[in-house]
Amino acid sequence: MPSQSHTVLRVEIRTGIPYDEFVTALEKAAPAVDSWAYELIEENGGTWDDVRAAMAENAPHHLVRYFRLNTTQLFRTAGHSVRSVEYLIGNHVLAESMFRHDPRAMLYAPLRMLVHSDDDGNAVFLMHRPSDEFGSLGIPEVTKVGEDLDRHVVELLRVCGVDASKDFA
Repeated sequence: MPSQSHTVLRVEIRTGIPYDEFVTALEKAAPAVDSWAYELIEENGGTWDDVRAAMAENAPHHLVRYFRLNTTQLFRTAGHSVRSVEYLIGNHVLAESMFRHDPRAMLYAPLRMLVHSDDDGNAVFLMHRPSDEFGSLGIPEVTKVGEDLDRHVVELLRVCGVDASKDFA
């Protein structure tokens, strides 16, 4: 398929929640991936059903953190006072359900999220709407998972104290 452009909605939510409080809530709601559990499954000849069960246990709100980049530390010495952290958050069971249809879906999985502080010290949450990213591939099964991810992110933010349902509509 040739190169093509597509439009995505960048969701930006001013949470009204202090930065540290929101980051703590987000990291609790989307815990770090338990890589050890998945390594044990593979080493012991486990099945994809074992992986599904481990993900269900690891991700109480459907999503886990694969990566965290503290950009505050990176830019503080350049004189910046805005606090920020970037995340790669997702669910490899859901990712596989798209990969089987088109490996290009992994361009958008896991989801990239940014949290930064505003002038009042509150958290601002940003990401591209998953349904736009995955929907750009034009595969109904992949688009549906993207729409499911929209709902999972809304739930994740709800657990953190933010009603984002209108932001993902």
